[in-house]
Amino acid sequence: MTDANQASRATEGNRVRQAGVKAVKPRDAATLFIIRRDGPKPRVLMGKRHGGHDFMANLWVFPGGRVDKTDFKGPFATDLRPEVAAKFQTYVSPGKARALGLAAIRETFEEAGLLLAKPVEPRPAIGPWREFMAHGAAPDLEALSLVYRAVTPPMLAKRFDTWFLMADAERLVSLERQPDCGELEEIAWFDFGEALDLKLPMVTRSVITEVMAQLEEPGRPIPYMRFRSGPTKPRIL
Repeated sequence: MTDANQASRATEGNRVRQAGVKAVKPRDAATLFIIRRDGPKPRVLMGKRHGGHDFMANLWVFPGGRVDKTDFKGPFATDLRPEVAAKFQTYVSPGKARALGLAAIRETFEEAGLLLAKPVEPRPAIGPWREFMAHGAAPDLEALSLVYRAVTPPMLAKRFDTWFLMADAERLVSLERQPDCGELEEIAWFDFGEALDLKLPMVTRSVITEVMAQLEEPGRPIPYMRFRSGPTKPRIL
């Protein structure tokens, strides 16, 4: 794929910034690739974004979103595994590493109504964590592994520095969506071939393809995609 085609694909479903406007700084974000292995083929959880969004409208994505300030002091039942924390901490502080993991788990609850968590006694929490903790569960950071990182192109009006994390569906409290939860229009489990046939953002397609390769080749280097002026060159974390 040429660089021009990559740029075109990267802007699909997104609002391009106006000419002469300075590129915005990417916001920290995290998303969660949940893999289900209880069938003949591995399946991934995908959700469809509403057509009214100005970022990735009408596209199928993994649940996720930007880091909230409360994620830096969010509750957790288990911590990041040492090897995952070490990979994060090459680039960010320990506090931000944990906040990124918590953001992925919180957003999965808010967008898909699923809890990647361990049972705990219900206790008070602030802001967006209040409803999560009311379910008597606290985030299971130990379940997370790191599979990809991507920064959206500078030509977009909204930009994110997104860390793509993966967890097994068996670590969910339940496969059933919690009532009155879920910002995504619909969610469903797809095998990888089915997922690649959906209308996807370019980066989501790349992540699915990469996870397929990682499952075949454990220990494979983790890609870091960052769009700049000129040719786009994939890097590794």
